[in-house]
Amino acid sequence: MLTCPLCSAPLATADHGVACPAGHRFDRARQGYLNLLPVQHKNSRAPGDNQAMVEARRGFLEEGHYAPVAERLAELAAQQRPTRWLDIGCGEGYYSARLAAALPKAQGYALDISREAVKRACRRAPSVNWLVASMARVPLAPASCDFIASVFSPLDWHEAQRLLRPGGGLMRVGPTQGHLMELRERLYDEVRPYQDDKHLALVPEGMRLAHTEVLNYRLRLIDPASRANLLAMTPHGWRASAERRAEVIGHPGPFAVTVSMRYDYFLNDADAPAAS
Repeated sequence: MLTCPLCSAPLATADHGVACPAGHRFDRARQGYLNLLPVQHKNSRAPGDNQAMVEARRGFLEEGHYAPVAERLAELAAQQRPTRWLDIGCGEGYYSARLAAALPKAQGYALDISREAVKRACRRAPSVNWLVASMARVPLAPASCDFIASVFSPLDWHEAQRLLRPGGGLMRVGPTQGHLMELRERLYDEVRPYQDDKHLALVPEGMRLAHTEVLNYRLRLIDPASRANLLAMTPHGWRASAERRAEVIGHPGPFAVTVSMRYDYFLNDADAPAAS
């Protein structure tokens, strides 16, 4: 299942980690994850979300604001009855843990390029195989996954297709143009329209849209710390002015916002790719 990020050969369990036949070794961290992101595959010294961003997201999610998003993802995944699944761009593991709970008999893998995020994710579900790895070079064998989840995450469509077995599926979850509209109206003089189906033009030949739905609900953010965490975990935390951010955080009384998520499920109809 796991493949070497340097030579693509299969990885087998070795002392305190994994190794390939060519002698490339990767140790397991004390938290339980495997770091399969070689230095030559990094675009920076510490790629992905930093500790502050991870903590902000963890704080916001732990309050349950996006629990309906995770619950619907878990329901849709359970309908597919996968035996092996992957959460690609898992962050600190909030959605991965929900998938693991909904799919107790399946083998679960979750990866992110941020080591800070994966370190915290390990605490959520010990049964999941947690990986620090590149989403553009996923260290898993071709046609090894029945189900892939991509939640708020950049996606390499051809890499996802390589990982899916024929008949397997990818669930992409992302915001619609109405997501957090009230917040965006407070932060910017002009709210730019967002095309929430633009990803459909990127779907490779051999994959097809099999299901789509939208989840909408309202949040009432009472605690200023919750608003601060929401800003810190989104691009609005650095795009908007400090003055506008302070106004949102210090808003008197509850601050109501709309959560609007689009779920798109794509089936892989292509033949299984040949192993390299």
